[in-house]
Amino acid sequence: MAHFRIIDLFAGIGGIRLGLEQALAEAGHTSECVFTSEIKPHAIKVLQQNHPTDEIHGDITQISEQDIPDFDILCAGFPCQAFSAAGKRMGFADTRGTLFFHVERILKAKRPQGFILENVEGLVNHDGGRTFATILEHLNNLNYHIAYKVLNSKNFGVPQERKRIYIVGTLHNKVELGFFSPSYKKLADVLQKGQPTVKSKFIDLLLSKYDINYLYGKSIKDKRGGTNNIHSWDIGTKGDVTPEEKRLLDRILTERRKKQWASIIGIEWMDGMPLTLKQIKTFYSHPDLEKMLAHLEEMGYLKLEHPKKRVTVTTDTGESFARVQDETKEKGYNIVTGKLSFEINKILSPNDIAPTLVAMDMQKLYVEDSGGLRRLTLREGLRLFGYPDTFKFDVSEKDGFDLLGNTVVVPVIKAVAQRLVKTMEIKEVELEKMVCNG
Repeated sequence: MAHFRIIDLFAGIGGIRLGLEQALAEAGHTSECVFTSEIKPHAIKVLQQNHPTDEIHGDITQISEQDIPDFDILCAGFPCQAFSAAGKRMGFADTRGTLFFHVERILKAKRPQGFILENVEGLVNHDGGRTFATILEHLNNLNYHIAYKVLNSKNFGVPQERKRIYIVGTLHNKVELGFFSPSYKKLADVLQKGQPTVKSKFIDLLLSKYDINYLYGKSIKDKRGGTNNIHSWDIGTKGDVTPEEKRLLDRILTERRKKQWASIIGIEWMDGMPLTLKQIKTFYSHPDLEKMLAHLEEMGYLKLEHPKKRVTVTTDTGESFARVQDETKEKGYNIVTGKLSFEINKILSPNDIAPTLVAMDMQKLYVEDSGGLRRLTLREGLRLFGYPDTFKFDVSEKDGFDLLGNTVVVPVIKAVAQRLVKTMEIKEVELEKMVCNG
């Protein structure tokens, strides 16, 4: 049995630390976290609830490595927004992207036995793979043996589709991140029963149009088609439409995403462009077409707008891109509402798994309960990331979902940490032999 000292950087609510501690305990080792760094107030609140005797340090960029106690294993879920598909993917041009280099300076100064890093899958291919190559180069230059792998939480007994990259290293041996024995659960395995359902005009309207079992797995969004999407005009949120008007809306929805219109309009293609009356007439013929378009615009299902051009925006952190209306182009009809415009984004099926949970839409994911609909509870959210029911999480729903959308999946961390611990144990055995032989 050995005793391991841990530090937890960009700690969030402490998921990496928790998975590592579980792995160490199961291997018969003891551990203590000797340093924790986090800056988000509601994350610090949760850390203090679960580790009341720990001191939580602030911004790691303002802390000298000399002020950090010696330790054996570093944990860091360094901020991922700079590399995430949900963000602008600016990478090291974003100040959040440079935070990796604070991990590097601490590893260089303290030389721990090992480390676990976690980030979004998009890090691997960001900037054509150059960002990830830079990270690996810097870690290798510290003479660590590096291993990495993209793993999906759905294979680790957690009913959520969540791919993340895990990077581990030790000073002496490479960690094996090959086959992991899969384990599966479905959403029903983590749901609570008999929770209060939500009452609203939107939900009443939705349930008046559809049987609740039909809604399992359905998304509510106007800018996508397919059998798993329900649109505002299907529900009648802005008033009932005729069958012919519905067919027109469905056709515009499909056509507006075709790349051919970009060259006809004279703009760079974007995923969904406004189409003029003349353009709509090429694929939809009806004697009342103009009247229907005017009616749908009046109701708010369509809007008249200029096509958008792509422009470069320069900020202190680098260049990014935006879309602005090109007033030199003729206005066309476009679908109005985006995917997060409705009270509900998706009704999850208890027989399936959850999609990748992100902070900005977790409050819009609903489940069936007692014949009605409700949001996920915070406890269910914790279970979808593999946190035990003993984990304290006394925060508001808004803050809770924000924290969950950015946390790690504990069972995946634990599985990776078990491989790390096993590799480090091999070195401990080698050292013991050397002492005995000496």
